[in-house]
Amino acid sequence: MAMEMQKNSMYIEQNDPEGDIRKDFLDDDGRAKRTGTWVTASAHIITAVIGSGVLSLAWAIAQLGWVAGPAVLMAFSFITYYTSTLLADCYRSPDPVTGKRNYTYMDVVRASLGGRSVQLCGLAQYGNLIGVTIGYTITASISMVAVKRSNCFHRHGHHVKCYTSNNPLMIIFACIQIVLSQIPNFHKLSWLSILAAVMSFAYSSIGIGLSIAKVIGDGPHATTLTGTTVGVDVSASEKVWRAFQAIGDVAFAYAFSTVLVEIQDTLKSSPPENKSMKRATAVGVMTTTLFYILCGVMGYLAFGNDAPGNFLTGFGFYEPFWLVDFANACIAVHLIGAYQVFCQPIFGFVEKWCNKRWPENKFITSEHGINVPFYGVYHVNSFRLVWRTAYVIVSAVLAMIFPFFNDFVGLIGAASFWPLTVYFPVEMYIARTKIRRFSFTWVWLKILIWSCFIVSLVALVGSVQGLIQSLKTYKPFQAVQEE
Repeated sequence: MAMEMQKNSMYIEQNDPEGDIRKDFLDDDGRAKRTGTWVTASAHIITAVIGSGVLSLAWAIAQLGWVAGPAVLMAFSFITYYTSTLLADCYRSPDPVTGKRNYTYMDVVRASLGGRSVQLCGLAQYGNLIGVTIGYTITASISMVAVKRSNCFHRHGHHVKCYTSNNPLMIIFACIQIVLSQIPNFHKLSWLSILAAVMSFAYSSIGIGLSIAKVIGDGPHATTLTGTTVGVDVSASEKVWRAFQAIGDVAFAYAFSTVLVEIQDTLKSSPPENKSMKRATAVGVMTTTLFYILCGVMGYLAFGNDAPGNFLTGFGFYEPFWLVDFANACIAVHLIGAYQVFCQPIFGFVEKWCNKRWPENKFITSEHGINVPFYGVYHVNSFRLVWRTAYVIVSAVLAMIFPFFNDFVGLIGAASFWPLTVYFPVEMYIARTKIRRFSFTWVWLKILIWSCFIVSLVALVGSVQGLIQSLKTYKPFQAVQEE
């Protein structure tokens, strides 16, 4: 019956009662009816955006100063919002309301640009998603380590080293992700995204509150219009490299274009998906920008030019230890959800490709129903179980080999921001609306593309330099401890 429903979904007679039932359960593309709203989309965006990036913003503003720091934050906020609205109009093509659906970022690029752009988009998107999942594994383990160290400092004093390895906690995080990775697709993630969004608000608010308390108690630390001072805090070359890396950190803090199309594909078609997505994007970007400004500014006031790379796990705060513990626990729970938001597109891409490549292979295509208490029937796919488990294990091993939080954050942000957040959305908008070459709109859009390319390039160089410096003193599988 289900197969019959799917086959006939496009040929429904108005006077057919069975057809009316089918219409109630299927969308215009024959797939199960989407139920997402701008609220659930906003939760997905906030889960994807307010993540580990927010924790490094006090450090980023310390490198850039009072003038460039907030200016860079606002600039990336505006650019991300503007280009995301352009991308939202590309979900359906050629018409943004009635056109054919495109289920992934690559599908959108294929419909609008085609050619080699599709391969370049896939390389940038899935490379970014893999990097993000590795980065989140690192950050979650750092937060869990911070809980153990906070308790140790409380018991034995702040002078004690309290060394704790990240690796066992990365393994625990990976075990949780192996279970959650069996969630079939993005459409089943709403509850996890809402929980993760609540956690992100919780730890961001705690960080802001602790910063305000520190400023009130100790007074604001030394801050400057240009950030860290050459000859006092850093050398001239370090100032340049750190400023470049800080720009990469800010770019990463706004990264969600890699999953925007997949989020939009969860929305119901009334009101139109592009309208709901633009509303969700506005809410998501405005909310995150408010938190970013507060976290960055208050963190910089609290710590000055000595702001730690991660202002909750870097132990700028020791007391009240239970509140610091709770904030770091919230980070870990948030990143459990955020990991799934970013890895589901990877899972979907590989599984779709394998289904097309080997349609007769029962290991890949067959599913077996298992009755799960309090859930109902869960359909287990052997390939999905093996492949997703293997992916989580490999990403955890890579996280153990390269646990450099700040450098890794900047590298991911710099490498993916330009192609995925700026270049492809703008080029697709130009192609779709057929903007005349050398017209005013065409010229300023090209200026936007190349300006962002230069910014991304210098941020990438800064992050690579930071990784090289970290590698000089690092041994594989030996945890790096945040100070």
